[in-house]
Formats: sequence, structure tokens, C-alpha cells
Amino acid sequence: MMFTTLAWAAGLGVLILVFAKILDQQNNPNQSVATLQAGDYSEIVLRRNRQGHYVFDGQINRRKVTFMVDTGATTTAVPGNLEQALDLARGAPLQISTANGRATAYLTRLEQLALGDIEIYDVGATIIPTMGVDEVLLGMNVLKHFELVQRGDELVIRQYR
Repeated sequence: MMFTTLAWAAGLGVLILVFAKILDQQNNPNQSVATLQAGDYSEIVLRRNRQGHYVFDGQINRRKVTFMVDTGATTTAVPGNLEQALDLARGAPLQISTANGRATAYLTRLEQLALGDIEIYDVGATIIPTMGVDEVLLGMNVLKHFELVQRGDELVIRQYR
């Protein structure tokens, strides 16, 4: 009887892990971003998630983060819960307007930001301590360096050399 209970518990545990992985994949279908290197440009292609957002894994300061493309954000926004892990220094405070109202943010600099193999350096950003998500919002201060082409459920982010 005890072995049957243990077997059922183990089976349930495996099912929970499988479903968690499926849900994670649906939220972030771009967990491994390949970079295409062509003649005069580099590009990544992102698939839209079930909610219609472009979410993908990249790097800040050589540490893995999950980005969400946010063309409505002027500046790249880092949630406060990632501040220490990314070794960010808070600069001057400022008041910002977000989808959830006014908030206090802090200016910061990102030494390095990578989208696949495409890297940019010395990027201005804000730390928002009250931001209740785990994704870094990739704002227009970064996206302006790229050509963006959206077709169907894909977004091509291309950087010319």
C-alpha cells in the first residue's frame, strides 16, 4: 500500500513539473533565441506568446533575464526584484507614469544588454521597485537601435552593421 501511495505521489509530481514547463513555454516561447548573421546585419526572430506579447530570454550585465518588448515604454524598465541580481546601482529618483498609475523609479545604467548574440553597451534604464512582474520591459531607448518588422505572429529585430 505504501509503495502504491509513493508511486501515485511521484506520478503526480512528474505531471506537475510537465504542466509547469508547458505553461512556462506558452508564456515565453523564445527561451532560446538564435541569431542569424547575414551580410550586413544580425537579427533575431521572436514568436508571440498566447497573450500577444513578445517575451524572450536575453542578458543584462551577462546575467540571464526575460524581456518583454514594450514599444510603449520610453525607457527600459527593470523590476526592483532584479536590482541586486543584476548588480545595478540606483541613481536619481524620478516620478513616472505607468499603466498602473504614478510610481517612483530610479535611473541606472546597464553595462551590457544582449538580444541573442546582438549586444549593446552602456544603456540607460530605470529600476522600478514596485513593478510586479519578473520581465524586464525592453523600451524604445533600446529598440530605436534596431529595425523592427512584425509579420503575423513573428517579430524580426534586425541590427545593421
